[in-house]
Formats: sequence, structure tokens, C-alpha cells
Amino acid sequence: MSLDFQPELIRRYDVSGPRYTSYPTADRFHSGYGPQQHARALAECSSAAVSLYVHIPFCETLCYYCGCNKIPTRNHARSAPYLDQVEQEMRKVAGLLGRRAAVPQLHWGGGTPTFLDDAETTRLMEATREHFDLQAGGEFSIEIDPRKVGARRVEHLASLGFNRMSVGVQDFDPAVQQAVNRIQSFEETREVIDAARSSGFESVSVDLIYGLPRQNAFNFAATLEKVLDLRPQRIALYSYAHLPARFAPQRRIREEELPTPQAKLVLLGLAIRRLAHAGYVYIGMDHFALPDDELARAQGEGRLHRNFQGYSTQAELDLLAFGVSGISKIGSHYAQNAKTLDAYGAALAAGELPVERGITLDADDLMRREAIQRLMCDFHLDLGALAARHGVDDPQQRFDADLRRLQPLVQAGLLELDDLRLLVTPQGRLLVRVIAMQFDRRLHDASAQLQAPRYSKVI
Repeated sequence: MSLDFQPELIRRYDVSGPRYTSYPTADRFHSGYGPQQHARALAECSSAAVSLYVHIPFCETLCYYCGCNKIPTRNHARSAPYLDQVEQEMRKVAGLLGRRAAVPQLHWGGGTPTFLDDAETTRLMEATREHFDLQAGGEFSIEIDPRKVGARRVEHLASLGFNRMSVGVQDFDPAVQQAVNRIQSFEETREVIDAARSSGFESVSVDLIYGLPRQNAFNFAATLEKVLDLRPQRIALYSYAHLPARFAPQRRIREEELPTPQAKLVLLGLAIRRLAHAGYVYIGMDHFALPDDELARAQGEGRLHRNFQGYSTQAELDLLAFGVSGISKIGSHYAQNAKTLDAYGAALAAGELPVERGITLDADDLMRREAIQRLMCDFHLDLGALAARHGVDDPQQRFDADLRRLQPLVQAGLLELDDLRLLVTPQGRLLVRVIAMQFDRRLHDASAQLQAPRYSKVI
């Protein structure tokens, strides 16, 4: 997917907005949706196959930039009782499903999943297999901290069935690493990736962040060259969102050391040009992949999907999430678990599902969810065909307000609009979140806008 990087256009439309890993977005979930509603959704779920997510919140060290739900601790004794609770949640969910559902996709995220030792990873995978049918040839991925994982542990993860790996890097420059409290050498990162390949992992993804303190074009270019030397199948290039009011660890970052907005755009442009020259394909948002990677092939075949873990090759699977803060999607329902260990454990001890909030989508939500999903994945959308699939007789009338909101973006060259067919232009692809926002009914609702959360910038 080609890109046309135009800094002035990006500066003009670099507003705050959702990432659309779901629609409605998680900030619209409410406490009126709880354990009973989730239990009913599980009991009514008829999907033959589901995707699984397990959240491991513990981290040995605190990275200052991180906005994830994590618990910094060096006390490894905390993981065993947490696994007890996750297994209890799995038993309860599987019982409500009433069957051992097929699982073609599994992801362990965090936190740091490799906080667990070999015995604990084995235990958790065995518990998962007890309640769910992990499919041969499925996508089973795990997030890795190379500072805590060597070749032997990678081999153990492969023996458990993991075949995809996401490796956190962010930046290799020592000064940047010191500023964000993540000291990680290139050598230990290479060891993990080499071990993954020799152990049979089919795909390795590397995470980078631009906009970190002390980054500049010179040292970030050096990081890019080192990453390209590793030749991962996928690269996630995230924009650092400095939101210290929301994420306490970010208060330890010195704001005067952050790149200016103009300098940050230089870093992005540098990365885009270098990745393109190295043969990586732009997938969307902040994801790049080699042309023969599954993500690139899925996009070319029109079967790319987006969920809470980012872009996915799996079609519209229901998602069951386990652990603190995990978000499940079952048909027209979203359910989010309690965000603290105490609340999560207390609910399970009381014999309840640990759901804290959620939402049930109405017919319009379902249609808009598909619209936003297809824009984010395909960069084009036929509103007439979308309306027909959802039983809407007059799409022009239904989308009148949305089409009016799109007009300035058409005039700016971000997209082309032919009757009811939308095509995101190469210069608009980096700003696809802005285009998707125009279909977010809840974002534009006057009453909802009064309580709108502070989102990160789109670039």
C-alpha cells in the first residue's frame, strides 16, 4: 500500500482521535453492562471458532513511556495466584459457552508475558488447551521482552505452540533508552530473534516508537538501520503519546527533552522513506510488513481485520479475553474486565465473571463498526453496499451528516468521493483515523462530546 508523506497536510490534520481497535471505542463502555450481560452473551454465542487474549500485567521494570495496564514488581511470587484466577475465569467462561471452542488465534500480552517462568507458561498453556481447542496451524503469538528472555526460553515457548513473536525495542540509542528507563542492547535483541527463527517461529514483529525524549534524526536513523539488519517480518512504528495526566509513569519524562512536533514529523518521514526503500509494505496506521507476510497478503486479498491487538489476518472472530483489563467481543457485545488485581480477584472469589463495564451495540453501531473497520483495513468503502448489507434503504439520507463532514477532507485531498464510494488517497492513508472519525456517531453526538476523553494525536 503506497504512501505519500506530506508534512504540511499531516500538520493540518494532526488532531486527537481514537485508534479504533473497537467501535464504539472503549471509553464509551459503561457500568450498566456487567457480569450478567456478559454471561448471557457467552451462553448465546454460537461461533464455531474464537480468538483468545490473555493479559499478564506484571513487569520487572517500569518503562516511562508505557500506557498499558501493568504492575511493576520484582516479586515473582505474585504470578502464581494470578494464574489461579485466570484459570478460574477460563473454566467459568468455557462452562457458559457450553463447548470446547476451536481457537485459530491466541495472543498473550501485557505487561510482560515472559514475566512468567517456564513452569508457569506451561501451566497456562495447558489450562488453555484444557478448555479450548487450539487449532493446528493457528496463529499463537506472545509479546517478548528481550532483556528477560534468552534462546532457551524461546525454544520452550516454541515447544508450547507459540509461532509468532512481538519484540519490544522502541529505540536502540543509549541516551534515549536511559531517558525512558529501558536499557536494551542490540545483541540481546538479535539473540532472541535468531532463536525465534531457529526454533520455528513463523513471524517476528518489532515495535518502535518515534517521538521519545532525546530522539533526533541521526540517532533514530541508526536505530532503523539496526532493526532493518534484523529483517523482522513486521514493524510497528508507534507515535509516542505524552499524556502524563493519564499515565503516571510518563511524569518521569522530561518534557523539554521531547522532540518538537516538527522534529517528530521528521522522524516519521525518515522512517517511512527508509522502510519503503527496504521493501516493507504499508499496512495501515502504524504497521509495516514484508510483501510476503500474511498481513500484506491479507490486505491484498481484502481479508485484513483489526482488533484490540492491532491488525489481524483472522476474519471477524469473536474474541474472549482473560485477565485484568481484558476486553472481550462477542457479536454485538463488548465486555471489559476489572482493571485492578483486587477487583478482578474479588469478583472471581464471589463466583462472578470479573466484568466491570461494557456495551451492547445497536444496529447503527454495527453498521458504523463495519464502515470504520473497512476504512482502516482496505482504505476504501462503498456506503451503498454497506447500507444494503445492513438493511438500510436510503444510504444517502442515513449518511448525510457523515458525508457533509467528509467534504473538507475531500477538498484537502485526503480522499476521493464518487457517489457513495470512498477511496483514501496515498496522502490520506496516514490520516485514516481522521477519516474514520467522521463516521463515529458517538464522537459527534453533542451530549457525548461534553464528556469526550482526551485521545492521543493521530500522528
